[in-house]
Amino acid sequence: MYLEVKGLKKSFGEKKIVDDLSFSLDKGQLMCILGSSGCGKTTTLNMIGGFLKKDSGSIILDGEEISEKEPEDRPVTTVFQSYALFPHMTVLENVIYGLKFKGIKKEEARERGYEYLEMIGMTEYADVRIQRLSGGQQQRVALARALVLEPKLCLLDEPFSNLDAALRERLRFELKKLQRDLGMTMIFVTHDQEEAMILSDKMAIMEAGLFVQCDTPKAIYDAPATDFVRDFLKLDRMIFKEDGSILKKISE
Repeated sequence: MYLEVKGLKKSFGEKKIVDDLSFSLDKGQLMCILGSSGCGKTTTLNMIGGFLKKDSGSIILDGEEISEKEPEDRPVTTVFQSYALFPHMTVLENVIYGLKFKGIKKEEARERGYEYLEMIGMTEYADVRIQRLSGGQQQRVALARALVLEPKLCLLDEPFSNLDAALRERLRFELKKLQRDLGMTMIFVTHDQEEAMILSDKMAIMEAGLFVQCDTPKAIYDAPATDFVRDFLKLDRMIFKEDGSILKKISE
């Protein structure tokens, strides 16, 4: 397995947030972690990214144990809900910011930056300041900044939650296409059930610090493992393609 998480635990005081969590992910897969507020989704993501220290357990990425490494030393990038862009910099400067810490020369960094701006359809905004962009454009820049580092794993923490429904739907499509084109391995945290069903190669339903079911969206939709999963997934009826992806929704 490309990513293996084994026995991951995290408590704050007496409260267990992540409780002996184990899962695996193949290279090039996108997994969505879905669950209600407080179930441990973001805590899990932050431990994988290195922003939060685990109490116990291991995180093995491409054969390397990374759980004791600092965030900047892990081959992992994170796209935050808040975007975390630098307002005093241009779009291109934001995208290539992390490359200088990788020892990449300025001209090469600019070339790579333009390459990723082209992928997200924003080359004409290269010299524009961040504050002049819309929310959707800022989210694209945040994604390009994460991907330009060519990480082994990209983490996304509810990146579309601040956007309107039409823009979220468009960005989902763009993200999935980009992920498939690059063969990028991603973990995407969301509370949006439809979003998880559409994006996932693998979907994990989380409750009280554990995955109560982890499978393809179609398998979970067809056969919920517990009453919690069945009650939680209050979705429109869906028709799936043979490969398990969603063809269309049918509203009741």
